[in-house]
Amino acid sequence: MADIRDIEVVVFDVLGTLVDEPGGLRTAIRDAIPASGDALVDESLSLWQRHREREERRIGQGQRPYAGTETIDAEAARRVADHARLTDPAAIARLATASQRLPPWDDSVAALDRLARHFAVLGLSNAGRTALLRLSAHAGLRWHQALSAETVLAYKPAPEVYQLAIDAAGCPPERVLMVAAHAWDLRAARARGMRTAYVRRPGGDPPTSSDDFDRRFDRLGDLVTALTTT
Repeated sequence: MADIRDIEVVVFDVLGTLVDEPGGLRTAIRDAIPASGDALVDESLSLWQRHREREERRIGQGQRPYAGTETIDAEAARRVADHARLTDPAAIARLATASQRLPPWDDSVAALDRLARHFAVLGLSNAGRTALLRLSAHAGLRWHQALSAETVLAYKPAPEVYQLAIDAAGCPPERVLMVAAHAWDLRAARARGMRTAYVRRPGGDPPTSSDDFDRRFDRLGDLVTALTTT
């Protein structure tokens, strides 16, 4: 990082970076379909993830009007239910809200607490406003402000989502650090002038050799130490 002391605001991606999205969804699917084996759970998780990625992409390409994550997750839950022959309405309804009960990674809560003593800390998520509120409460994520892409009726990596964070930060983008476990997320943030830090997480999207992010970390605590001891 060119000069860490220039950072005023730290912005975190949430899904996958601070909470274990694949693990949480896998648990919810297994709970909804108790007799399912690993193969069916894996198939169902893949079905869910493909549906979400496809629909967010369609919205970004103007092929579908904006729909929030609660709508898309309900669609995904229905697809999983049909695939697994799940018919219990209560189980399907609970599965549809699984993304609001994702567990934090074991270092997320402590890292946010440490960092918030030194910097303004924002969450920036594709999760809808209500879903993000409930997810933050469930996982124990404490923010100075949590921003939902729903505010601008778009999904990352749309540039207006990152501009939302820059506007909330109230400082030049080069003084705002975007932290994510997804290289695609950081590429879009960098294109808006934000500083970037990659944190490795299971199931994340690692950088390629051509990615020019400011810093890369194996653990979230290493990032916090780097920011707070300079």
